[in-house]
Amino acid sequence: MFTGIVEEVGTISSVQPKTQALELTIACSLILEDMKRGDSIAVNGVCLTVSSFAKQSFTADVIPETFKSSALKELSNGSPVNLERAMPANGRFGGHFVSGHIDGVGKIRAVRKEENAWTKEIEVAPALMKYMVHKGSVAIDGTSLTIFRLGARSIAVSLIPTTQADSVLGRKGIGAQVNIECDMLAKYTERIQQTKPEITRDWLAENGF
Repeated sequence: MFTGIVEEVGTISSVQPKTQALELTIACSLILEDMKRGDSIAVNGVCLTVSSFAKQSFTADVIPETFKSSALKELSNGSPVNLERAMPANGRFGGHFVSGHIDGVGKIRAVRKEENAWTKEIEVAPALMKYMVHKGSVAIDGTSLTIFRLGARSIAVSLIPTTQADSVLGRKGIGAQVNIECDMLAKYTERIQQTKPEITRDWLAENGF
């Protein structure tokens, strides 16, 4: 489980491509402090498992499902990536519930500077728009953000100066792809609504009513 608060921007130092998979080596410093093999690290919002690590980098595998459903396949040597360690049980919760399981890939359609903020309009697949709520939460490349405007097929988010400077999203311009994770509470609510039983006289009798 993650919070969407980026701890560090790392750099891709090696990409070992396979047919529909990758092995990534990522140079970083802060998140290596207490790293162990098998740790979960959110890389641009995608939960990856540390397969090995050294003094200045760690390596993780991207399996076919993740390769197909995320923008990690766009990475190359030198690409910056957002990094966040899994949330400790006794840590502060600064963002929102983020699982690291990407729902889809969006595209930046517009970027505007407004006073001390940068507004980014992001195209979202129609199937995901139902989870987007005005003033609700969304994780973009693993960064917890608030949706402040909804379009027919897009959302707008606003980056404060700190997020603009300290995250990968701040460096991305028009046309760039981003990983999108919808608010998991919205997804769970929809699933519960879809699977709730039809309340009939027989159902009530079977359940002790």
